[in-house]
Amino acid sequence: MSHWHYLFVMAGCLAITLPLELVLGARVWRRPRALVTALVPTVVVFVAWDLWGIYRGSWFYADEFITGLHLGPMPIEELVFFLVVPICGVLTYEAVGRCLTWVKGGPAPWAGQGEPAQARGARGTDA
Repeated sequence: MSHWHYLFVMAGCLAITLPLELVLGARVWRRPRALVTALVPTVVVFVAWDLWGIYRGSWFYADEFITGLHLGPMPIEELVFFLVVPICGVLTYEAVGRCLTWVKGGPAPWAGQGEPAQARGARGTDA
């Protein structure tokens, strides 16, 4: 197995969920402040939990699947995991919300670039 295996899986997760942003207008990457607000508590809690598990000796990583780069005692792949999985979750959540709005009679998720047509119309602009 490749030492890059774990990172390739994380890249695949991002690639699979990227269309949710581009096609369904999930608006996650376009709102970096909201994304960081969602990520920080998750990353802090899980990094602390991970470090505690490493410290206690109850958590370890198979060397054949990681690059060998570490952030302290934690492999860099674990930090990437704690960033990628919540991003994919938020993308999915926002895309499902856009689709449910569409099913209930709202604008199609693929019709606008970032915000629903009603919000653009309420401001009095189409751009």
